[in-house]
Amino acid sequence: MRWDQLFDDLEAQLQAQERRELDSEVADRTRRERAAVELGARFAAALGAPLRLHLAAGPVLGGALLDIGEDWLLLRGDTGRDSVVPFAAIVGVTGLAARSAQARTARRFGLGYALRGLSRDRTTVAVTDRGGQVVTGTIDVVGADFLDLAEHAVGESRRASNVTGRRTVPFAAVVSVESR
Repeated sequence: MRWDQLFDDLEAQLQAQERRELDSEVADRTRRERAAVELGARFAAALGAPLRLHLAAGPVLGGALLDIGEDWLLLRGDTGRDSVVPFAAIVGVTGLAARSAQARTARRFGLGYALRGLSRDRTTVAVTDRGGQVVTGTIDVVGADFLDLAEHAVGESRRASNVTGRRTVPFAAVVSVESR
């Protein structure tokens, strides 16, 4: 009878040790998998969801996530206006679910390509920079890492007589580009 108790106790200890090792392995694999998740995959899982973006210049931009790209996202603001926001300008996000998309369903093009579309369509935009300054106008040129903005008032067309200045903004300084 003593041997049965001893062997039962040893068996229980072995099972407990195996369970601890399995739990440890599962936890380690989970940490490794989470470490490989990129922010874009989290955004991809939130398409259509309401988010609040805390931006580098200080403002908070709230609205529905419409689209994501390689290094940017498109948000339909609470005001009804759409804004292109570079990932680098986001300092925090409220509203993201804990899950991520299995396959990142993002546009394969970067911020420059998205801004070239606004430039091509001659859309009046409001560009917010990291200093919190907002300038309005039409994007004339989009380079590899900058944009040139012909400054003019919202509601005015981009004519030489309406242009009050020309500003070059590095992509690194762009916090948001809102269509007007």
